[in-house]
Amino acid sequence: MSLPSQAEYVIAGAGIHGLSTAWRLAERLTADGEGVNGRIVIIDKANRIAAGATGIACGVVRNNYFQPAMRKLMAHSVSIWESDPDAFSYHPNGYMQISCEKMREDVKQIHAEQAAIGYESVFIEGEEESRDYMLNMFDDWQAQGITSVLHEKPGGYANNVKAMEGLSKKVLDLGVTVVLETEITGFVSEGNGQRVTAVETDKGTITCDNLIIGAGPWVRDFWRMLGLPSQIELKDLEGEVHQDIDMWRFWQLEEGVLEIDPETLVTNDGKIPPVLHIDTDAPLYSTVDGSLITDELWGIYYKPDWSFGGIQGGASPYTVDTPVNEVAIDPYGPESKEFTASKDFPEMWVSALAHCHKRFEGMMPHYHKEASGGIGCFTPDSFPVIDTYNENVTIIADSNHGYKMLGVGCLVAEELLGEKQELLEPFRFSRFQAGKLHPVSNSPYPWS
Repeated sequence: MSLPSQAEYVIAGAGIHGLSTAWRLAERLTADGEGVNGRIVIIDKANRIAAGATGIACGVVRNNYFQPAMRKLMAHSVSIWESDPDAFSYHPNGYMQISCEKMREDVKQIHAEQAAIGYESVFIEGEEESRDYMLNMFDDWQAQGITSVLHEKPGGYANNVKAMEGLSKKVLDLGVTVVLETEITGFVSEGNGQRVTAVETDKGTITCDNLIIGAGPWVRDFWRMLGLPSQIELKDLEGEVHQDIDMWRFWQLEEGVLEIDPETLVTNDGKIPPVLHIDTDAPLYSTVDGSLITDELWGIYYKPDWSFGGIQGGASPYTVDTPVNEVAIDPYGPESKEFTASKDFPEMWVSALAHCHKRFEGMMPHYHKEASGGIGCFTPDSFPVIDTYNENVTIIADSNHGYKMLGVGCLVAEELLGEKQELLEPFRFSRFQAGKLHPVSNSPYPWS
């Protein structure tokens, strides 16, 4: 579609946040008997929807969070995935957190708090009990040092691009305008609050009443365009105040595919298993030559995925050491010449699969050797910031929690229509200065 000259709502980004915000806005306007055509415009510089982080996401949908606010937010998002599983290409197979003793109390707390909000899960603790539970599902289970299993019955995964094609159909059917191959280059602002009155692009200017930014890792660039601070004051959980903390930092995601029949990973009764996530401090040895890879806490996640064509999953990301303002986000993902999964990841991940299941021993030759992964843009505490700036600019900075958060755009849309959302309150920008950070778990991941 061509760029119109005016819209009530201009949305930057045709990924999961931009599309879901437009979807709920259009639904609400339609339900209220108002017209949609021309009022909501999504702009993206790519030539297709979900061309950024959304398009390469592994698609896991889970509630496994140590942070109560994240747990409630994710429970809401899971309900949105469940609302139309066919359109969203959603597979509600569940999710399992399989952990060593260091994480047992954290996971036990997660289970108790999931029960408190009505999110169904089963908690198994004890080394023998955990082994029996896993062997009942996989007869070749052989992971060492596991003392707890949290089995979330809701959740699962969605096929990344197919899900967004389903969501974009909902958006287009409701009359939303989607403008692709159009890059936002700046903003026109006015007043003391620097309210954005127009969005400048390489195809022209569009005036707007509201601007919503849901741009994944490109949030750094929009933040800079708006003149927002690149460094902030932060009060930590101990009450100590830190100055000049970078607002953004980048991590490189470690993900890949083992190119074998996805049905290699089915349960003893032939069913598709839950998404599996293991965190353990048991020594990890190479499935290639038996050498020690690590004797520190490590974790992987994995699932059979017919869309990816094998067993797909990942491990903890690695820190991008390039100064934050010098990180080249484009070209993104596997096309990047600088940021892709590390050279050590394939052997680590396949060896970890073999650590868990005998069926994966010796599978290294089947690893898909092409570049994979993409960089994620994280906030100072690694959790989302969802807030309004410059009077009429709403920013969804997902801190790489993005794909599973299908419901966040829906909540943002409700706020744009005047209804404050309690689920979003713990994710305001003010928490950094107020010291209201989210609690930290013992997980090896920066986002759990």
